[in-house]
Amino acid sequence: MSPELNARIQAAQQAVLGQTDRLHKDFGNVESRWKSDGTRVTATDVAISEGIFAELARQFPADQYLSEELTESQKPIAVTARFAWVLDPIDGTNNFALGIPQCAISLGLVEHGVPVYGVVYDFGRRSLIVGGPGHGVVDGGRLVRVSSAPITRSSLIGLHSPSDKALLAMASGVMSEFKIRGLGSATLHLAYAATGILDGCVDFNVKIWDLAAAIPLMQAAGGEVHFLNGEQLPIRQFDLKMKPITYLAGGPEVCARLKALLGGLG
Repeated sequence: MSPELNARIQAAQQAVLGQTDRLHKDFGNVESRWKSDGTRVTATDVAISEGIFAELARQFPADQYLSEELTESQKPIAVTARFAWVLDPIDGTNNFALGIPQCAISLGLVEHGVPVYGVVYDFGRRSLIVGGPGHGVVDGGRLVRVSSAPITRSSLIGLHSPSDKALLAMASGVMSEFKIRGLGSATLHLAYAATGILDGCVDFNVKIWDLAAAIPLMQAAGGEVHFLNGEQLPIRQFDLKMKPITYLAGGPEVCARLKALLGGLG
């Protein structure tokens, strides 16, 4: 482990933990507004972004800092620094604003455009999930891996219905073979698949800031992430207007079955 990476890993965990009191204090009790793209944002989203980035920038001023809520430019931002941080301050803002506990702080550390470490604070379970390739994955202090259970009709897949109705038939194929959980947080779907809580996940509507922290968790836990509408890594630019990502993830057996069910993509 390089000293540069190790220092950032330690700082990332502390920066996220430093914002959890605010998250709990404002839960279900904060005004929100709707952005032009139809997504909800609260003052807590902005405050957490500012708090985390201020703490990290104090220690690592040469890094790049990319947040869904703080990026003012509507033009793509080139990711040029060796180390960059991709933050979704509250993944599951709708849940958070309405008092539904499935939401998370999602902070991904990117090196040369590749997510290498993730820090996810799971609000509902009050658990910090951290890890990356070469580091393993720890959930609330416990070392975890992807599920190795055989596929059955009781296997659980995290799934959000596609906004593109032309993809509903593919989603129906997944729903016909697995039990489905729709949590309202793409980060938690992928993080839960990494920790073995879910057997896998599929999503048709996510953006890179939803996944940047959980991708290294999945990879470190022995799982796979497959993009079905174009490779997303390395991250060359941060674009608030990027097209939605379609992907699937899980252990090798689950991924093979999901790819077969979604054969019209990728």
